[in-house]
Parts: sequence; structure tokens; C-alpha cells
Amino acid sequence: MKTIYVVGTADTKGEELAFLSAQVAASGEAVRLVDVGTRAPTCPVDVTASEVASHHPDGAAAVLKSQDRGTAVAAMGEAFARYLASRDDIAGVIGIGGGGGTSIITAGMRLLPVGLPKLMVSTLASGDVGGFVGVSDIVMMPSVTDLAGLNRISRLVLQNAAHAIVGMVRYPLVETSGKPAVALTMFGVTTDCVTAVTDELRCDYDCLVFHATGTGGRAMEKLAESGMLVGMIDATTTEIADHLFGGVLSAGPDRLGAAIRTRLPYVGSVGALDMVNFWAVDTVPERFRGRNLYRHNPNVTLMRTTAEENRRMGAFIAERLNRCEGAVRFLLPEGGVSALDAPGRPFHDPEADAALFDAIEADFITTDRRRLERLPLHINDPDFAKALAMRFREIAD
Repeated sequence: MKTIYVVGTADTKGEELAFLSAQVAASGEAVRLVDVGTRAPTCPVDVTASEVASHHPDGAAAVLKSQDRGTAVAAMGEAFARYLASRDDIAGVIGIGGGGGTSIITAGMRLLPVGLPKLMVSTLASGDVGGFVGVSDIVMMPSVTDLAGLNRISRLVLQNAAHAIVGMVRYPLVETSGKPAVALTMFGVTTDCVTAVTDELRCDYDCLVFHATGTGGRAMEKLAESGMLVGMIDATTTEIADHLFGGVLSAGPDRLGAAIRTRLPYVGSVGALDMVNFWAVDTVPERFRGRNLYRHNPNVTLMRTTAEENRRMGAFIAERLNRCEGAVRFLLPEGGVSALDAPGRPFHDPEADAALFDAIEADFITTDRRRLERLPLHINDPDFAKALAMRFREIAD
């Protein structure tokens, strides 16, 4: 029977966990109360902390015998993630916690598949929760009061949370399109391109567009590795510029890693590699103040990449693509890589673009399955979008 897992530190949140578990059970759903505390529980539990801790690669002692709280929390988070991975009966997961509990429980939640209900009631949920949510679909719910015993507010919040997780579990969305899913990456300055590609493919594919803001690239690659995609049209690889040159929208050093590991059909391009992203202009590092800067809006400032920076990006991309064993088509738009890079626009710099294209071509290893193609088109030209869609059909259909 599929079960709703109710999770928390039963040594400090026993009263609240017992109440929450009872509220979920009252709905008729099966419930399992899991303790991720490090001391004796103050309420009955179905899964003890020692059982969870035993899933740590170094054994339970690595979690429960640590004298340092930070170390113990990190270790329990790793153990809990492995515990959840060992289960095949999870209908949904609901957790409650302060700082430590939130860290432990979301470490496990982040590894669960997208779509599996996961709700975290936390004292930290009204602040920056990026570190807890990552690129998952965890729902963060503020506890309003501290989780330090039941009161008229906490009872109401926990009751609502119980109803929410039960609703998610009981009424899942039934996918009816039947179309295979393909991921696309887009930025404001490549919108025309990606919108046109989507129009070309939507009759046969469920097109999932990801905003290339760091989180978007990581989310796309996580979905690829989860088996939910049949391919990627990675037209907008701008996150690589932010990773290499200190921008604020980096997807990290593993960008393109999913294409390597999954061998999914991959069509890519160099969308928006003419720019590095910063917040408001006064946040741009001092060393870049003399560069070609463009105020995209009062809160976002773009910096034009130089020829040397483009050579570095080209080498990075080629090295990653050369490790792909699946079908790869990588297209270079010789007329410009973003709306700001078109003739007459602030970032138009054919020399910098040529450095990027030449660097990729110099290191790219062509095989029967991996091909590079130059097109005398701007990235937002309708014919470039058609070429991306056509190449994807060639390797995915």
C-alpha cells in the first residue's frame, strides 16, 4: 500500500508530529511516522532514527555518535535521502522542522521524482528557500509560529498541511497528452527562436521550456536524468558564461553533464553566450566596471563577453560535447547569438562571435553521431529555429 511519510525530529517536535500524523491518518490514508532526530523520541514513531541512520554509508554511528550538531545534521540528511531511496511505497512526504529538521528532510525530498507530493512545513519557509528546494518541486509552507509545542496557530497550520498533502496524494494529475517530452532552454533574448522551435514541434512533443537562469538549466538536467525526457534542444547555453566568469545565473560546473550521462538526443546552440548576468549595475564587480554593460532593467545588468572569454567558453563546450556518446547536433548561428547581438544592437561584435565559433570548431570531434554545423543566420531567424527542430527530429524520431 502506498503510504504518506510524516517526517520530523521526534526528540524536539514529538507533539507536533503526533498531531500531524493523526490528522493525515484521519483522512484514511496510510501513514508512516519517521524520526530523523538524534536523541530519544518524545512520541511513538514507526521508523526510528537509528533505522534511518543505518542507511548512512559509514553506519549509524556516523550520525548518532557525532558530538558536533552540524556534522550530525548533515549526516542524518544523507542517511534520510538514502532511506527514502530504498522505499517503493511512498505516496507523498510531509515534513516539519526548524533549521536542522528542514535541512535533513529536504535533503531527502530533493532526490524524489518531480510530481511525487512533497511538502515541508518550516520556520524558515518565508525567507530564501533556494538552498532547501534546489531544482525540485518541494512545497514550502511557513509554520508562522515556532514549532515549539501546539497552539491555536500551529494546530491550524498543521491541519491545513495535512489536508494539502492528502489532496496532492489523492488527486494526482493524470497525464492525457501521451506526447513524449522534450526540454528547451530559453532566455528573453532567445525567445523568438525557442518559441518558433516549440511551434514546430508541439504537434508531436510536449515541449517543456526552461528559463536559463541557473535554476532552469539544473532543473532541465535533473529531469533528463530522471527519465522524464526523450531529448533536449539546448538552444540557450548562456549559464556557461555565468559559471566561467562570475555571473549570478550560473547552473554550476556540471552544465551539459546530463547529455553526457543519459545519452539522450541533444541539439544545442550558443544562445546568449554574448552576455554575463549581474544584478543592479552597482553590484557589478569593480574589475568589470569599464566593460560593455547593458542595463536590461533596473535589477539586471548584462556584460558583453570578449573574444578571449568566448574562446574559453568554446573550449568548455567542445570538451563536454566530445564526451557525449548519444546523438548530438550543435548549430552555430553566424549572424548573432542573441537579440542584443544583432547588427546595430549594443552587443553586436562579430569578432567575439567568431572567436566562440572557431574555438568550438577547433576542438569539436565529429563522429557519425556527433556533428557541428554553421548556419549563416541569426539565432532568432525563423530558419534557424526550423533547423533546430529539423535536426532534433532527425536524431529523435
